Amino acid sequence: MSHSTVPRSRAEADETGKTPAAPGGPAGPQRKRSSGKLGLRVRFRRDRVLLLMTLPAVALILLFNYVPILGNVVAFQDYDPYISDNGVVSILHSPWVGLENFQRLFEDSAFWEAVQNTLVLFFLQLVLYFPIPIMLALLINSVVRPRVRAVSQAILYLPHFFSWVLVIAVFQQLFGGAGLLSQLLRQHGYDGIDIMTDPDTFKFLITAQSVWKDAGWGIIVFLAALASVNPDLYEAAAMDGANRWRRMWHVTLPALRPVIALLLVLRVGDALTVGFEQILLQRDAVGPGASEVLDTFVWWNGVRNQDFGYAAAAGLIKGVISLGLVLVANKVAHLMGEQGVYKK
Repeated sequence: MSHSTVPRSRAEADETGKTPAAPGGPAGPQRKRSSGKLGLRVRFRRDRVLLLMTLPAVALILLFNYVPILGNVVAFQDYDPYISDNGVVSILHSPWVGLENFQRLFEDSAFWEAVQNTLVLFFLQLVLYFPIPIMLALLINSVVRPRVRAVSQAILYLPHFFSWVLVIAVFQQLFGGAGLLSQLLRQHGYDGIDIMTDPDTFKFLITAQSVWKDAGWGIIVFLAALASVNPDLYEAAAMDGANRWRRMWHVTLPALRPVIALLLVLRVGDALTVGFEQILLQRDAVGPGASEVLDTFVWWNGVRNQDFGYAAAAGLIKGVISLGLVLVANKVAHLMGEQGVYKK
């Protein structure tokens, strides 16, 4: 009588802790893991409808976001758009100058002045502007009556829909040489002031305009994050004796921390973009020394002076630095335990 190596019952199989393997095939758990991985063809057939739905959006992104990147080649040329009516032909027939445009940039004091103004404006807006939407969201979230909350949100959202021309006109009527503030000072025996043409206060003026226009709109994301907080957490904290400030510190702010980290990473990546239209409209009032930033520097040299290769080199440097800032800020977010823009 021959003895088989296969257990004679399920109980014996459970005792041995092994699952019988099929002849010439993998073990049971390995077969299960391998069967859980779908092939590329199977996944494509399963998700083909979703993929077809995303094709128009992908095509638009490729056409307007990635194809223009190829035009950065003019940063290495003495680009002349008047060679041909076809832009591609103009690029192909423009003389190649290598790194000459970048060398001119590094030797141009106006470029470094624009970099300095851009960084100063970024730090001012990061310190004075970025926390305000968070504080407004916390304030609106603490309002109990829904009607008061809705009216407050509508009032704060409204300036976002104003154009920069209108915003600057409002500030001119308030803080200009003939504005309301100057008239009040003259009525009380003081000299009038013109903040709109003062180069020393221009950076604070730009920050104040940005706060008034966009701070209300910036609270939308934070209010959405606050709406997802479980009310039971507030009740549990209140039962433990936490007052309103303790509940805000230990419940509300931790709920906002992932959103704050994400928006902060995006804001750092957008550090070198500080408001082209807003500054361009006020450039002549205070002079380029106080108002010139990288975006207006690119516009002035590329569009006004027709030095397209030189302006493209400045724009390319700005893009590379912005990409590096996003990667560094996202790495810092990962080290702090947050997801950031993308996962590890």
